[in-house]
Amino acid sequence: MSPLDLIKLNTDQLITQDDLDKCLKKNRSLRVKLGVDPTRPDLTFGHWVVFNKLRQFQDLGHEAILIIGDYTALIGDPSGQSILRPVLTKDEIKRNSKTYLQQAFKILDKENTSVRYNSEWFDDMSFEDALRLARKMTVARMLERDDFSKRYSKNTPISIVEFLYPLVQGYDSLILDADIEIGGTDQLFNMLVGRTIQKDAKKQGQIVITMPLLVGLDGKNKMSKSANNYIAFNDTPKDIFGKVMSVDDNIMWDYYRLLLNFNDEEIESRKVNHPMEAKKELARLLTAKIHNETIAENELLKFENVFSGGEIPDEMPLFSWYSLAKSETERLINLLGKSNLFPSKKEARRLTEQGAIKIDGNRYQDPNTLIHRPKKEIIIQSGKRTFLKITH
Repeated sequence: MSPLDLIKLNTDQLITQDDLDKCLKKNRSLRVKLGVDPTRPDLTFGHWVVFNKLRQFQDLGHEAILIIGDYTALIGDPSGQSILRPVLTKDEIKRNSKTYLQQAFKILDKENTSVRYNSEWFDDMSFEDALRLARKMTVARMLERDDFSKRYSKNTPISIVEFLYPLVQGYDSLILDADIEIGGTDQLFNMLVGRTIQKDAKKQGQIVITMPLLVGLDGKNKMSKSANNYIAFNDTPKDIFGKVMSVDDNIMWDYYRLLLNFNDEEIESRKVNHPMEAKKELARLLTAKIHNETIAENELLKFENVFSGGEIPDEMPLFSWYSLAKSETERLINLLGKSNLFPSKKEARRLTEQGAIKIDGNRYQDPNTLIHRPKKEIIIQSGKRTFLKITH
């Protein structure tokens, strides 16, 4: 595969290929930028998609610049947001930043990654500098963004600070002389602002590469912590394996493609097998990538023993009776709902009525069944994956 074909692999948009062709023909190391804001302590597999693309550039001999947005995190990226983000403190951002690099280097080549914090230049910026930067963009241009436009039409508050976010991200590109910036499709506007700011400064505008957004465990929405549909780099091997096994059969092929860089031929060869076998292989490969092969094989064996052999897992969430109930008896639906192991109480009710709930091996289909406080313990099972133990 040629360098150009490798760069284009799995991308959503490339702006522009002509610019990229010219850069590649110069036969020099390109400065490739990717930014992540430490708004939470964990990175998700959604980040893995863009890390993969940055790693491809590293393998082609280009310079990877990973920006930890400790300054932009004070604003909060408004991309795809329907409401204002909560404001983080500097201490929270600092704590989150410490965990990011350890996780990112599971994918990136540590020795060939330049790590920068955008507080390096923004901490020294004067208010006059900020005003000069703000003049680069009009309100009308900002409202071209789909998320801002929807919020404005619904009279949902938009902070002036949020308007500044694309400018601040774009300024990173100016400072670093980025040749290329990588991001998800929801970052397109922000990255184009960086391209514009560079051109305004009489520099070459950066090439913009957007990557598809990984669909989360709910099978519908972008993987994110706010949607609680994510797999985290810091998840236990058991959780990674189990969560991957819950991915929709059709969506798992995107995981093969975007996380493991499988090509169409490799994917088609797996589609001839039963979807369960393909998904177990996916779970094993992803668990091995984050942890190691031995751990992944062990999780596969556990999964097959529990879910194929009908065994009860050794480990499961543990609750005391009165952490879920108010008296000696409690309705089944309330126990399930208060465990927070189900997306919603409505979903727990649906699963019960469909016969997916067992208590100590006995099936219960009435959500309002009264359950008595156990003398010792009971085990509630939902389907083949969710178990919980309730003690006296």
